[in-house]
Amino acid sequence: MAKIKLGVIFGGISAEHDVSVISGTSVIRNLNKEKYDIYPIFISKKGEWFNCKAIDSKIVIGEEIKSTEKIENICETLKNLDVVFPVLHGLGGEDGSLQGMLELFNIPYVGCKILGSSICMDKVYTKIIFEKANILQAEYVYIRKNNDDYMYVEKDFSEEKYNIFEVIQKIIEKLEFPMFVKPSNSGSSVGINKANNAEELKEFIEHASVFDNKILIEENINGREIECAVLGNEEVETSVLGEIIPADKFYSYNAKYNNKESKTIMPAEISEELSNKIRNIAKRAYKATDCKGLARVDFFVDEKQDKIYINEINTLPGFTDISMYPKLWEKTGLSYSDLLDKLIELAL
Repeated sequence: MAKIKLGVIFGGISAEHDVSVISGTSVIRNLNKEKYDIYPIFISKKGEWFNCKAIDSKIVIGEEIKSTEKIENICETLKNLDVVFPVLHGLGGEDGSLQGMLELFNIPYVGCKILGSSICMDKVYTKIIFEKANILQAEYVYIRKNNDDYMYVEKDFSEEKYNIFEVIQKIIEKLEFPMFVKPSNSGSSVGINKANNAEELKEFIEHASVFDNKILIEENINGREIECAVLGNEEVETSVLGEIIPADKFYSYNAKYNNKESKTIMPAEISEELSNKIRNIAKRAYKATDCKGLARVDFFVDEKQDKIYINEINTLPGFTDISMYPKLWEKTGLSYSDLLDKLIELAL
């Protein structure tokens, strides 16, 4: 039986480029070489596409990809493949843009389609869908940067222009400190900070606007950080749950990838009843946002108030050796290699 010609795309133009390189090369190392002819495709930070040799050794974060050859005809390269596994995090890879190109070329690919990818990449619009689905979440404020001013957007989408000091006052009237400031389109906690006062709020809004002109400010939820891996198209499965215990004040980029004190507990030490509730909400959220293939759904669980708050959906979660998504399925009984087979099968 002929091998499946599989393109694995990694790198990309987003702030998560380095994480994508670790994820993509990890996927390549764990694929069944008896089933697939693997074509590693690297996208540089400048957006240039390269063919590269199979990666057998482990890559460390920040390490450059060597032995590459620039792709002159991207369309021709992609059309030579049976299926594509885009291991791209963030803008340009997880937001529906790459998915749209693959749809136009009629090439099967792993993961969410255009709509699910774009909705879940944009934190503001994800929250709007969650509201419609009546899924409990943190209270929030949505603002947009407009030159040196900010547009404060109401729930009915009416908006008004303010300077930075006026918009901070509007936010403080709505939410209490501490509060989280997030670029609407970003992943791996890039650009996210926790503000404890008005001075920090100003600093972190300005920092978030470097990554996106749409900015989300959320109330702080005191709860356990619980994550659930979801797999499937129409028939959807959920994994055991995992708990994050961050070394920093929250699960920042540094806490995820650089601070060895951050811990994960799998399966999470919670009751079966609570676990089933969370997994059912994960399925609802997955369906509500039109997800396909895979996603990781993140929650805050406040056991004192018996409340489950959805945080976000990650449609192309990390696939590094320490990433929650493959680890959760491993704990559920599905090995990394078998998980990759299942995802490719779902794509086809």
